[in-house]
Amino acid sequence: MSSQRKVLEAALRAVATGDAGAGLAVVVDTEGSTYVHAGAMALFSARDGQTGWLSGGCLEPDIQRRALAAADAGALDWMDIDTRDDEDLLSGSAVGCRGRLHLALLPLARLAGLAALLEDWQRGGETLHWSFDAGGEVRAGVGARQAHWRLSVAAGAEAPQRPAYALAIRPAPKVLICGAGPETPLLVPWLRELGWRVTLAERRPRWRPHAALADLAWDVSPTDAAARADGHAAALVMHHHFELDREALAALAETELPFIGLLGPGRRRDDLFKVLPAPTRERLRHRLRSPIGLRLGGQGPEAIALSIAAQLQAVLAGEPA
Repeated sequence: MSSQRKVLEAALRAVATGDAGAGLAVVVDTEGSTYVHAGAMALFSARDGQTGWLSGGCLEPDIQRRALAAADAGALDWMDIDTRDDEDLLSGSAVGCRGRLHLALLPLARLAGLAALLEDWQRGGETLHWSFDAGGEVRAGVGARQAHWRLSVAAGAEAPQRPAYALAIRPAPKVLICGAGPETPLLVPWLRELGWRVTLAERRPRWRPHAALADLAWDVSPTDAAARADGHAAALVMHHHFELDREALAALAETELPFIGLLGPGRRRDDLFKVLPAPTRERLRHRLRSPIGLRLGGQGPEAIALSIAAQLQAVLAGEPA
């Protein structure tokens, strides 16, 4: 998700600024052990360079050459990269991964109307659907907005393994952070890099400058922030202030958010639970993660921010957190 968000944002900038030399590489299928999976993307621009990675760097030069050529020709190119050959491994020329990537290389300048689709996806809430036909038909849609392009196929394109491919790119999940603090300058950029859209709710003047780091900033109380939390996948309560944390937990308990994290030691959670009504405690019990963050060791805001980011990455990837 992190790479998808960054690449699509870069693609939107390229389209908006009329970058005719930008080519979008989309992984439509994989086999075996690969660095990325279907849906991964990278943008290659003669003007702005590369955004996103499809390997550890070993495959990018060839992909870049083909993507820029596709952009220059205004054609769809199909590329197949197979790194499973034992002879390469024994000769010392193998890249290390033992897999196969199937790529569609798209000339952005030929995709009229793509900017509106990417803007809809960027706002969040709906999935971006791609479909690629072996003969050059490309379709994309976000909700009711749909687009269809007919592209020529580049000379020398590898034959795709299937007649058509379909991908679904989910919208970036949203996390609400109730309360800024010393962890925020590291945590917010890390979460954004990992693919989250970050909303920061903070009213205290001391911490308001941190709001500029988030995608969205709310100068509201914890109660008002919780009332606006619909559509967020997670909320973090981290005011470093007992009463503000109590207010936030009480309000978030009334939402349907599946993941609520509380900063601070277990003793602090127990003290907060003593002053929360029993029905509120019960509504929080199976959603509250406290203390928030994975047990990575270390202390201080840097270690805390890392542990929280690691836990939300696990949530995002569907791993035990």
